[in-house]
Parts: sequence; C-alpha cells; structure tokens
Amino acid sequence: MSLHGKRKEIYKYEAPWTVYAMNWSVRPDKRFRLALGSFVEEYNNKVQLVGLDEESSEFICRNTFDHPYPTTKLMWIPDTKGVYPDLLATSGDYLRVWRVGDAETRLECLLNNNKNSDFCAPLTSFDWNEVDPYLLGTSSIDTTCTIWGLETGQVLGRVNLVSGHVKTQLIAHDKEVYDIAFSRAGGGRDMFASVGADGSVRMFDLRHLEHSTIIYEDPQHHPLLRLCWNKQDPNYLATMAMDGMEVVILDVRVPCTPVARLNNHRACVNGIAWAPHSSCHICTAADDHQALIWDIQQMPPEGEINNVQWASTQPDWIAICYNNCLEILRV
Repeated sequence: MSLHGKRKEIYKYEAPWTVYAMNWSVRPDKRFRLALGSFVEEYNNKVQLVGLDEESSEFICRNTFDHPYPTTKLMWIPDTKGVYPDLLATSGDYLRVWRVGDAETRLECLLNNNKNSDFCAPLTSFDWNEVDPYLLGTSSIDTTCTIWGLETGQVLGRVNLVSGHVKTQLIAHDKEVYDIAFSRAGGGRDMFASVGADGSVRMFDLRHLEHSTIIYEDPQHHPLLRLCWNKQDPNYLATMAMDGMEVVILDVRVPCTPVARLNNHRACVNGIAWAPHSSCHICTAADDHQALIWDIQQMPPEGEINNVQWASTQPDWIAICYNNCLEILRV
C-alpha cells in the first residue's frame, strides 16, 4: 500500500478541462490508474487515462481519446484479477466499450438499443456487474433501464472482439431515470436498483421483472440523482436529491423510512461513495468544497467537488475531482 513509506499524502493532476466523470481502475497491475472525462458544453469532449508514477510521485497522462458529448459516467471493467481484456465503458449518447492498449485506446463496440430511429435518448448513467462482467445496465431519460450482455467472440486477426446485445429493456420509472446500480444481494448478479426524476428508489430482480419494489420516495417528490449500494452490507444504500444538501441512508428491509440523514453539507451534494472495506463509512462530496467521511454507526479542498471515488483495491485511497483537477488522498 505504501508509496515510499507515505512520503506524501496527496497527489494532484491538472487536466486541460473541467473534470466530471472519474473512475479508479481495479486491475492488480494498474494500481494508481484513473480515467477522467471532460465536461465541455459542446459535441467534442475527451477522456484521459492517467497514472501515478510511483518513482516520481507525479501523475502522467497515458492516453487521451475523443468522446462525443461529455461522459455521464465512465467505469473500468470490474476485473480485480486481471483475467478479462482491459476494457473501459462510457455513457453519453450511447454506451461505448473501449479497449485500452499500451499505445492506443480503440472503440470496441457501441451499444444502441434504438435501431429504428436516428434519435437516441441520452444515457444518464450505467453500472457494470461485478459478479458477471458480461452484464451492464444503463439508465436513460426515456424512463427505461436496459440490461446489456457482452459477448467475446474469436475473430481472425483480432482476438476477443467484444460485442453486445440487449438482454432486457424495461420501463423503470414514470419519468427520467438518473442512476442504476447492481446490488450484491442474492448472489450479486440479478438485483439492481434505480432512481429518477419521479423521486423514487426502485428495486428490480432480473428473474422477476414483472415486479418492482419502491424502496423510498422523496417526501417532496424531488428528483433523485444518485444511488450507491453499501459495498459490505447489501441491505443499505445511499441516495441524494437534486440540489439537496443531504444524503439519505436506506435499509431495504425497512422501506420508505430512512435510517439516517447525513446533512452537514452547506451546499448541494454531488457525489457519494461507500468505503470498499467497511460497512459503516461513506464519503460525500458537495459544492461547499468539502468531502466528508461519515461513520454511520455513530448516527441516527478549493473548488466545487464534482465527483468522489473510493479505490476498491486500495481502500486507504480516495479520489476527488474539482474544476480541472484530480486529487488522490490517503485516508
């Protein structure tokens, strides 16, 4: 875990644009690698792959590639053993899967479930299933969630060509869906939840899609933007409302009644991340320039912080991004 015996506790990288989407790589051979997405209000945007050089203690941009529109989310394949191809997925107008090589990053497949029209409803978010990395789920402003299946085929000259198909598409909410996340409950493959503009958290099971369970509804029907499952205890999840200054902690065994409200922020919350190694710690980041770590057992930096990610393979490191900067810090 140590970087030369904890020589320095914060490492900073400045991107050439405002950073919004961000994700840690979990491959064992890529310890301090992150992907960053630009937020530029035009068609042409960028994704950068950066890595911390542990000798020089400096971030190095390993790769930059073009991306249409800002990425609403990006995520490395949840491959902690390094047995799958080195893939990165991004959501925006479509779900794209990229193959990362030493010299270049190339688009492996573009997943579009609207084959009948030139118009596509933008994707607000997605999640990559940790138990079955051939499954991804996307959420869209057209009220639907789509579960995608990836295939790895053998093609002469290009081994392991990745492609994808729609496994199922469902109308998940009455209005736009803003986030989706697979649960680790019941084996971790079939259960997922979503949040949206109707102010509800809904839970689904791929084996019984005719039913959904409303876990929570915002009392004022404010849109819910984010959803995050506890990494250690699948009974708990966190959510937050649009322009809200608090994070709501829910227990799926006690629907509709929050077990805690985290409300020390003085401006709207932008990001939430549960600790990968502890069931009672969660980090929240907000426009008040603060990233707070909470111990919910005890419950009942400069610039607006846009995103927070807790490294699952190195749980003593957290990444935040604000303005055009990425920082990783030891906690």
